[in-house]
Amino acid sequence: MRKTLFFAFTVLTLLTYGQDKYNYVHFNKLTEVVGTEFVIASIENWGKMLETKSKYFLFINSKNGETKQVDFPTDSRTEMIEQIKIDSLGINLLIVSAKIVDLDGKGGIEWNDPTQIIVLSPDGIEKTQLTDDKFFVRTWVVNKLTGNLVITGHYDTNQNNQYDKTDKNEILVYGLKTLKLISKI
Repeated sequence: MRKTLFFAFTVLTLLTYGQDKYNYVHFNKLTEVVGTEFVIASIENWGKMLETKSKYFLFINSKNGETKQVDFPTDSRTEMIEQIKIDSLGINLLIVSAKIVDLDGKGGIEWNDPTQIIVLSPDGIEKTQLTDDKFFVRTWVVNKLTGNLVITGHYDTNQNNQYDKTDKNEILVYGLKTLKLISKI
């Protein structure tokens, strides 16, 4: 009994000691937010087994050192982050295309899960997901004259996780001033 308790406490002590003490922080990229004092650091925290513990964007105010963290799911995949700055329309936003939803429910976000469009304010305080969780974004572009975002993609209507003839293709137009859907085509 004594040996069993000693072994159990030893193993428990080693496991507890080794959990979060030696995590790794991986800075993927630094991005300047033009026209502001902010810089964005893309950060992943990894555990000992190199599994991702957390993913987030850290908005750093380079003037005073204050930070704001914008979290994403641990298994998400950020594909692109682009600043849209149209001074004549008063628009200064960050558009992020990322896979953030495990649509097929297979225990993690994979390459065949949908890409979403997320809009962030230049200081990271506001975060808005524009596209529906079930909408697969293909391409997108911003019209600099109107300040509207045009997105192409489809809904997997038969839920077979493949793009085929029966899926519903759509073009979505969003206003970047209001972050509201203007039309579906």
